Amino acid sequence: MAVSTVVMRALPSPGIAVSPASSSSSTLSCSRGVPLAAAAALKSHVANSSSADRVVVAVAGGCERRSSNVQFVARPKSAVRSSSCKSRLLQARAATAVEDGESEGSESGSAATIHGRCFVVGDNIDTDQIIPAEYLTLVPSKPEEYQKLGSYAMIGLPAKWGRFIEEGKSKTEYKVVIGGANFGCGSSREHAPVALGAAGVRAVVAESYARIFFRNSVATGELYPVESQGRICDENKTGDYVTVDLELGTLVNHTTGKQYALKPIGEAGPVIDAGGIFAYARKTGMIPA
Repeated sequence: MAVSTVVMRALPSPGIAVSPASSSSSTLSCSRGVPLAAAAALKSHVANSSSADRVVVAVAGGCERRSSNVQFVARPKSAVRSSSCKSRLLQARAATAVEDGESEGSESGSAATIHGRCFVVGDNIDTDQIIPAEYLTLVPSKPEEYQKLGSYAMIGLPAKWGRFIEEGKSKTEYKVVIGGANFGCGSSREHAPVALGAAGVRAVVAESYARIFFRNSVATGELYPVESQGRICDENKTGDYVTVDLELGTLVNHTTGKQYALKPIGEAGPVIDAGGIFAYARKTGMIPA
């Protein structure tokens, strides 16, 4: 089960605390610290909650990132309100995950650690290769169309890169995409990161990104767009087993035994953790839940 709603409020003294879980919630552990942006928001907005289906995660106002383990209590994504297209997108994402039998603790790992096989491409992979324009009529907020969108991910790639999704399947076997420079260039279609996320990709690790693709990845919360410290697409091969650790800032290739340094994802991380910009704004009290 993934986190769908977390309510925060300020504490009078430094530290992190969590209210008791309700009977209708499930508890997850997460080592990610509290982002500075969230702490700043908490100074001006104190969210008090006592309802059975919400849990208060409390942090000291003004604290920055902390490494201590925090218990997050979550309810199913299906319980997220559908007051916006972003909320419906979360529901579509959850619905397809349930259909495919995905759950926390699967091969893909937690939000901070992603494990699985990688798909490797080169430079200048554009959005028309990621999802051709003919499929942009699909509406991601509809579960069946969200799933169909994922089945077309990377369908525009040249044949030299191989098949990203096996014929007759709607999901890819690759949890991580490794790319070169200028990944996601071309048109600014939001469908590009959504298609990858719908296909089952959890992270893209590239030498650099087109600015709009990076922002769309964060805004939709579909995947983690992580930059490598150097060029690594030439040293990894499609099918290698890798682990991306966002907390440590590393990518480990278990097939070759090599380890690579990643650039910090920074304040974009908590936004993606939440499921996108609107979900993050609700959780931090920036907009009404």
